[in-house]
Amino acid sequence: MLEVSLRHAFAGFTLDAEFSAPAGVTVLFGRSGSGKTTIVNAVAGLLMPDEGRITSGDWTLLDTQKRIRLKPHRRRLGYIFQEGRLFPHMTVRQNLAYGAWFAPKDAPREDMPRVVEMLGIGPLLDRRPGALSGGEKQRVAIGRALLSAPRLILADEPLAALDEARKSEILPYFERLRDEVSVPILYVSHSASEVARLATTVVALRDGRVASAGPPEQVLGDVGAMGTRGAASILTARVVAHHADGITELSGAAGTLWLPRVKAREGATIRVRVVAQDVILSRALPDGLSALNILTGTVAGLRPGQGPGAMVTLDMGGERLVARVTRRSADAMGLAPGQPCHAIIKAVSVAPQDVGQTFGDAHG
Repeated sequence: MLEVSLRHAFAGFTLDAEFSAPAGVTVLFGRSGSGKTTIVNAVAGLLMPDEGRITSGDWTLLDTQKRIRLKPHRRRLGYIFQEGRLFPHMTVRQNLAYGAWFAPKDAPREDMPRVVEMLGIGPLLDRRPGALSGGEKQRVAIGRALLSAPRLILADEPLAALDEARKSEILPYFERLRDEVSVPILYVSHSASEVARLATTVVALRDGRVASAGPPEQVLGDVGAMGTRGAASILTARVVAHHADGITELSGAAGTLWLPRVKAREGATIRVRVVAQDVILSRALPDGLSALNILTGTVAGLRPGQGPGAMVTLDMGGERLVARVTRRSADAMGLAPGQPCHAIIKAVSVAPQDVGQTFGDAHG
């Protein structure tokens, strides 16, 4: 468990944040200027905060009251930047070996062949960074960080400099990293899709403070943290079948979902992010619609907004689905906790980047 408590004042901005990051991928999420990179730089030792304490178990990186401040090179961190920052004069193999060279002799080490296989960089070993794509550079950077035997990995918006195609290429490797490596990861992002796919814990930041923290399904559905337009749900489902017409059939606690073909093998467990404003509600079971997904649940909560909107939370077999509707619609439907309700989701409204795998399932 990584424990972080920081306070630092800049001109016109004050960071005052405290949170816990358990094992897995903890995503620091928020708009530019919310304090994400400041926190990561403090954890890395690149920023000395006015006040702070950073610990992981019995390992103390920083305690300003006790005047403890480990130097960056003694913190045993692997740092993955927006750009790969590989040594241009070295081959991929040499860049990877450079990370391993800095690993303490008595530290548990990752096996290089295993890391190479996990990241799919075997064919790249004899190339230099100048001959690699942006996605390939990032995979090598991940490998170099892993092979340094870190106690913690920091990833500061590692996909921000990539186009959508390269992001789609890299995200599965971060999913494997989350599921197959025991090193905790502190990951910075302003993309809700990345959060939904990767996070085991989310710390949502706003103006230098923690707006919400917890599992992604809880934080992404928190209107106070995400705003009405950003609120979404995460549904977990199993791939049942890929049909000939290009539609994938999924089964989960909420019922059957139909999506444009998902890049996952049959039997794989996946996460699906559903944006609240893409959900339509109906008290009666709809009939004759073009929308493929009609899920049945019970109204668990109703939260009017300051404007004309309202957020409705449905209990779907133990999972929560959030819908954004107008207050006029909620009133006309007579929505109230405990009532049965049907949620309509167009299959094409779920973007490919909002579907990710979990539990170590391989893409198919």
